[in-house]
Amino acid sequence: MNDQLQDQTLRFGGGSDVTTITIGTLIFVVVTILLLFLLPKRRAVIPYLFVSLVIPYSQVIVVAGLHFNVYRIMLPFAWLRVLMGRNEEDHEKFRLNGIDKAVLLWAFTDAICASLQWGNMGAAINRLGFLYNVLGIYFLLRMMVRSREDVERVLKTFAVACVILSLFMINEQITGRNLFSVFGGVPLMTYVRVGKLRSMAVFAHPIVAGTVGANLLPLFIGLWWQKGKSKTLAGAGAVAAMVMTATASSATPIGAAAAAIAGLCMWPWRHRMKAFRWAIAICLVGLHLAMKAPVWALIQRINIVGGNSGYHRYELVNQAILHFRDWWLVGYQNPSSWGFEMGDVSNAYVAAAVEGGFFTLLFFLAIFWQCFRNLGLARAAAERAQDRKLELQIWAFGAALTATMAAYFGITYFDQSSLIWWSLLAMIGAISSAALAAAPAAEPAVAGAGTPFWKRNPVPLGATAAAGAPVNAAAPTPKRVGPPGFAASRARLLESYRQR
Repeated sequence: MNDQLQDQTLRFGGGSDVTTITIGTLIFVVVTILLLFLLPKRRAVIPYLFVSLVIPYSQVIVVAGLHFNVYRIMLPFAWLRVLMGRNEEDHEKFRLNGIDKAVLLWAFTDAICASLQWGNMGAAINRLGFLYNVLGIYFLLRMMVRSREDVERVLKTFAVACVILSLFMINEQITGRNLFSVFGGVPLMTYVRVGKLRSMAVFAHPIVAGTVGANLLPLFIGLWWQKGKSKTLAGAGAVAAMVMTATASSATPIGAAAAAIAGLCMWPWRHRMKAFRWAIAICLVGLHLAMKAPVWALIQRINIVGGNSGYHRYELVNQAILHFRDWWLVGYQNPSSWGFEMGDVSNAYVAAAVEGGFFTLLFFLAIFWQCFRNLGLARAAAERAQDRKLELQIWAFGAALTATMAAYFGITYFDQSSLIWWSLLAMIGAISSAALAAAPAAEPAVAGAGTPFWKRNPVPLGATAAAGAPVNAAAPTPKRVGPPGFAASRARLLESYRQR
């Protein structure tokens, strides 16, 4: 197989050509569809997320060459449940937020550019499936997860799933066998690298399994901070997430977990994050100028687990930068031509560039920007409302987003783990809206605050202050009032000078 054909099969046209779903999986799917309609609308998200997460991605039904895995099969029924239950509970009208708009721009730009890049029906069908996944799942979760209670319900669902998956991953470490292989789609024997077993449970690769645990870890800690009935389940979920991260025996999940913990530890300096971001930027620029290699070569220096692919991750970034003119317009078909194993685009940012060009990458980064912006506004709103628990939970979402950004340098979500990504975005939108709606209005800004001094109350040359007074001159400048006792002390001081 030549490099170009290999790159194509990695992007589209691969997969099974026959139905692989087992009877056991089919039973799970049918029961889940029934629960979607039997449970109240607010709880319908529980069976959909749980079953979609714990069934291997390669369990598919093939219809006319189209692949329908478990969450694709259940998606139309979940939407039908949402539309049927629109009047069950009163809630505010759904409005697109900044995250929604960024997701829409990224998804459509990716689909259009990838279709133009390849110029054949196979690519167009693949991108239609991509839109079906992204828009269908993300906006389904946006409709189902609308309040703070909905967010906690989703986190509890993930906690239960992680506890179950972590037990199976521990069993892999003990026996070297993956019990989920009875469903099909995952191997029976556990992968081994440099003498270490790499547990993967239901996921397509150990790195993905560990990354899911690492990205959920700060969310479970945030749920634990809420106290109450959620504390026990949140604690169990946090322990399970750490087990998943460790048993995957991969550097990317451990690095993501470290980024999450570092983000949580920044809580005491939450009011100084702007200065911290500038410090990081200046530090990176300084290192880039001082180092012989580019600053992104630090990626290959990370050696957390023996036998990792740090050099490969560095080369992906380096070659993408060096070959900018190859992919900037609509992406690039043959990244394998850049070097050894460059066709394995295990970097979400490089993958966005290769699939859809510069604007696809730009809109993908805009999703993170909008998420951090919403979380920053929501945290400030929770602080005004003096709701410390909500403020801590919002901070935990920021740590999870930081972990995801770090993980994306070494992986792309390509199986059912993408549900974690879309759920994270939907929950950020929900908890941000809840915080902003519950907070009191911000105090009005002081007149002239933030305006440069040369623009305040301008007076033309040669004119008096009264003649050049601004429109709002009717509101006199308030007299400055010193601290208590200041006027008496000043009078005594002046009297002493007069006596001299």
